[in-house]
Amino acid sequence: MTMKAMSSKEVTQKIFNKQELFILDVRNESDFKDWKIEGENFEYLNIPYFELLDGVEEILGKIPANKEVLVVCAKEGSSVMVADMLSDAGLNVSYLKGGMKAWSEHLEPVKVGDLKDGGELYQFVRIGKGCLSYMVVSNGEAALIDATRMTDVYLEFANKIGAKITHVIDTHLHADHISGGRRIAEKTGAAYWLPPKDATEVTFSYQPLEDGNDVEIGSVKINIHALYSPGHTIGSTSFIVDEKYLLSGDILFIDSIGRPDLAGLAQDWVGDLRESLYKRYRELSEELIVLPAHFMIIEELNDDGIVSEKLGTLFTKNHGLNIEDENEFRKLVTENLPPQPNAYQEIRKTNMGKINPDEEKQREMEIGPNRCAVR
Repeated sequence: MTMKAMSSKEVTQKIFNKQELFILDVRNESDFKDWKIEGENFEYLNIPYFELLDGVEEILGKIPANKEVLVVCAKEGSSVMVADMLSDAGLNVSYLKGGMKAWSEHLEPVKVGDLKDGGELYQFVRIGKGCLSYMVVSNGEAALIDATRMTDVYLEFANKIGAKITHVIDTHLHADHISGGRRIAEKTGAAYWLPPKDATEVTFSYQPLEDGNDVEIGSVKINIHALYSPGHTIGSTSFIVDEKYLLSGDILFIDSIGRPDLAGLAQDWVGDLRESLYKRYRELSEELIVLPAHFMIIEELNDDGIVSEKLGTLFTKNHGLNIEDENEFRKLVTENLPPQPNAYQEIRKTNMGKINPDEEKQREMEIGPNRCAVR
């Protein structure tokens, strides 16, 4: 039977379209349990590839003949070997091109909507890592918010739609992934904006992003209002774009709220987190559409593949916004934390410009799920 490569983009479309897929993951059990490809209608079988070196006969009965089958490993090689054996045994199978390494880096641009003065807003979904970045476009200019290190994707997309990137913004100093903001600013000549309270140790120059800033994109005025909202980091800043969209960074997610411990200051910052969510955000219009910098679970994707929800809906449905007792909130935020992201201290230092790992090292540092939320 046939064996073919399936790209990360093809798998992403299956997730967006809620299609069925049977995944045979041949990584070690611990790696599979820690982080896997997630889809609402996906089924899984995890058998480490070294158990299959002598053949696949013993697992043939566990693999459905009537479903599309995808073999997954860390970097591709092992999945090609197993998929080849399954093909020889009579099954139609695919292997994930580039393995989980490629899956971690795939970015899928999705149009969120039109802006009232003729601009557009795009969300870039890093489906394997749960990171979300944004491009605000108006009159041939673009602002990029919370860009990942896969800089070519943004540059090629901007080129395709005929926009010049003039502003690059990070809502906070990231600890779970390496920002591409500074590199993109260097390549394009764009201004690079950072919250100054997060930038006290950075080794490069930047534009200070402070409460009340307006960043203009294009000759048609689209204002991005910076709303100081500390909690996840001391400088965390939210943006209101076009009086319609609230880019919440890592303060507020669709299903959870941001963790305040990645600089080792959970007890100090939990009060700031509560004030941002329970006071500052409560003063905003409930009609604002929240666009966070991360998603935690695949169910947070809407049917169109966009991660978004009205602020008013989150005030009703998001448990983290409905804890009246301050001590209970403090307990939730400081005691219900997932493991810290892989190499997060090294990632923070990279984003400060203190260290400059090569590309392969950066890949290794980011491998695994994102862990920016309180459980």
